[in-house]
Amino acid sequence: MTEYTSAEMMTITAARALQNGMTCFVGIGLPSEAANVARLTHAPDVTLIYESGTLQTKPDVLPLSIGDGELCESALTTVSVPEMFRYWLQGGHIDVGFLGTAQIDRFANLNTTVIAANHQETGKDGAHSYANPRVRLPGGGGAPEISTNAKEVFITVKHSKRTFVEDVDFITTIGFGRDGKGRDNLSNIGRGPSVVITDLCILKPDSATKELIVTSLHPGTTKEDVIEATGWEIKFSETLETTPTPSKKELEVLRELKARTEKAHSAKEAI
Repeated sequence: MTEYTSAEMMTITAARALQNGMTCFVGIGLPSEAANVARLTHAPDVTLIYESGTLQTKPDVLPLSIGDGELCESALTTVSVPEMFRYWLQGGHIDVGFLGTAQIDRFANLNTTVIAANHQETGKDGAHSYANPRVRLPGGGGAPEISTNAKEVFITVKHSKRTFVEDVDFITTIGFGRDGKGRDNLSNIGRGPSVVITDLCILKPDSATKELIVTSLHPGTTKEDVIEATGWEIKFSETLETTPTPSKKELEVLRELKARTEKAHSAKEAI
C-alpha cells in the first residue's frame, strides 16, 4: 500500500466529493488544492470558478490568492466581480461552494472574522469578540454569499479543538445558525453545508437537528482521536464507515501539483 500523510488523505477525500460536470466556486487554500486534484483526476469536466471572476479555470499551479495571474491566464474567460456574484452565484448557476475556515462549530457556522480574547465573555451575538478580539482575521470575502447562494457547500479544514469549537466566536458565514434552524423556511438560499472533510474524518449534518456528526473515520483514526480534537461532545453515526484510502494515481497527481506550485512560487520570490 502506498504511504500517505493525513493532509494528503484530507485533500484527496475532499477532491472525491466533487463530481464530474459540477460547477464549483472555489476558495483559496485547501479547497483550491482539493478542487484541482478533482479536475486532474476523476472530474476533468468540473468547472472551477474563483471569486476574481475567472470561469472554467485550469491552473497548472495552485494560486496564492484570488488575484494570482495564474487564474486569469488559465481561465476560459474572465468576467467582472459584480457579474460573477450577481449572475453566476446569485443567479443559481453554482452547484457547490468549496470553503475553508478558521473556526467551525457544531452547526457548521464558519468564522473567519475574529477570535475572542476571552471565550467566557463572548456573547452569542459575537459582540464582545468583534470589539475586543484576541486575533482579527481576514474576514468573509465572498464566503457568506457563496454559502447562501450555492446549491450546497463543501468544507475542508484541519481538525483541532482550536478550530472545532462548540460555538464560533463570530458567524462570518452561516451554516445552520446558532440553533440549527437558520435555514428553515427560507426557499431562496441553498441547502447549506452538506459535508465537512478533515484530516481525521468526514462529518455531515444530522437530517433532523443539523448538528454535525461523524459518518466516516479515516484509516488509522479512532473515535477517541476525533473526540480529543473536537470542542463539543461529538456524535458518531450508527453506521460509521471507514474512508477509502488514496490511490497511487491520486497521490501522484497531488504531489506533482504541489511540487509544481512550490517551484513556481519559489521562482517568483527569487525575482
